[in-house]
Parts: sequence; C-alpha cells; structure tokens
Amino acid sequence: MVNILVTGGNGQLANSINSIINKHDHYNFIFLSSSDLDISSKSQVDVFFSNNQIDWCINCAAYTAVDNAELEYSLSEKINSEGAKNLALACKVHGIKLIHISTDFVFDGLHNEPYKETDTTHPINVYGQTKLKGENEICSNLDSYFIIRTSWLYSEFGNNFMKTMLRLASERDELRIVNDQIGTPTYAVDLATVILKIISLNSIKYGIYHYSNDGFTTWYDFANEIFGIYNIIIKTHPIPSIAYPTPAKRPKYSVLDKSKIKNAFDIEIPHWKQSLKKASFKLLN
Repeated sequence: MVNILVTGGNGQLANSINSIINKHDHYNFIFLSSSDLDISSKSQVDVFFSNNQIDWCINCAAYTAVDNAELEYSLSEKINSEGAKNLALACKVHGIKLIHISTDFVFDGLHNEPYKETDTTHPINVYGQTKLKGENEICSNLDSYFIIRTSWLYSEFGNNFMKTMLRLASERDELRIVNDQIGTPTYAVDLATVILKIISLNSIKYGIYHYSNDGFTTWYDFANEIFGIYNIIIKTHPIPSIAYPTPAKRPKYSVLDKSKIKNAFDIEIPHWKQSLKKASFKLLN
C-alpha cells in the first residue's frame, strides 16, 4: 500500500483531492490539518515522518491570505518558507517524494505572454515572496520534488472567488469588479486529478511545473461567467485595480504556460469555462 500524506488537510485543494480518492483505493491517504501537523515546526515534522511510513507528501499547507501577509510577514514566511524547508529536509531523510503547491504570484505580471517555468521570478507582494522562498528551499534541499505553480484556485470547497461572488450576488444589487488583471481560473479538482496522475505514474520527472485551466480571463469576466451559469441577474461594473486598492499588489498578468506539464504527463487540460460549469454543477448538487 502506498501511503500519501496530504498537509493542509482542511483546505480546498486537500478537500478536492479527498473528493476523488475513491478512484484510487490502492492508496492510503493521510489528511492532516495544521492542528494535526504544524509544518512550520521542524520537531513536529521530524517526529511525524520518523513514526510513519510515508511514500509521497502533497504539501497543500500554506499561508494564503494575500493581503494579511503584508502585515504578517513572519507568519507567512514561517508557513510558506520554513514549512516547505522542513518538509523537504524530512522527505530527503526518509526517501519521500514531495509535491508542493506554489503560485503564479512568484511573477511580477509585466509579461504579455504566458509565463514559462524558466522565466525570471520577481514577486511583488509578501505572499509571492514567501512562496518563492519556499520553492527555493525545496530546490536547495531535495532532489525528488514536483513544484506545481497554479493560479486563481476555486472549487465547491472552502472560500474562493466563485463562492464569494455567489454570496455577494445574494446580498447586493450591483457589483464593481476588477477588470485589468489577467489570469486563468483553476478548478481545484482538475489540479487534484493531475497531482494523483503524477503519483500513479510514480514519476521521476522532477522539477517545477505550471498548471491552470486552459484559456485566460479577467476577474470581471470570470464573475460574469459565474452569474451566467447560475442565471443570476445583477448589474456589474468593470473597474481598474487602482479603484479597488488592496494592501498587497497583484500581478497585472499571470497567465501560465502549461506546455511542460502537458508533455511530461500526457494530460489534456480543460478550458476554464468548461471546468467552471462542472464546479457549479457540483456546488448545486
């Protein structure tokens, strides 16, 4: 039996993985929340890995409150950077393969074409900085790793843009939504499926990969697509980012090039609109 540890076990990606594990009954999944295993504590990580036989670790644990991170740098760094290092060191000692989830926010958004894995990183907010430091810690301390950068993650689980828009639409008659940030929504269940495929292949094609759904959009158009699927009538207004100031700067453009992951694992990536319909159906049912 292959034992797979999933950290950040209460988060939306972990829940998305959990929603499809019935297709992988030859694996034993161990989902641990931060209260079960604090990855920022090296001693906790070391004790857990010494006492448990683990073959793969999927690190979904992260400090993801992008705006709060501007005021809580040390906490963000502790989880996103030191936590990643602790897992990498433990995986190295025990011969475990690590799949670590990172972000499009490692880029500054000044590109006008999809970012490749080899493009220069230059995060413009604390969240992106600490996630990049986490990537670097893994690359420096471990050989058997897969770092998957993703973007605009949403699902029927947890808190995310899709569910926020649905909630706001039930409370208001009109919404102002940013229209000058371009990226790609990623259905977390699609990402979970790719993660489990990498494991099922027992792949040794280690390295950094990009994964999001296909296509690109703005937050404004993403919201309107959500409202259209649910037949919600609401007045929406496109606004520039400057009209909705936030503590953390966001990249203006963070579309990811997925050629590498498509070719490496022979996967087809659905368009974001197609996956949004699937997620919406699941949320309704």
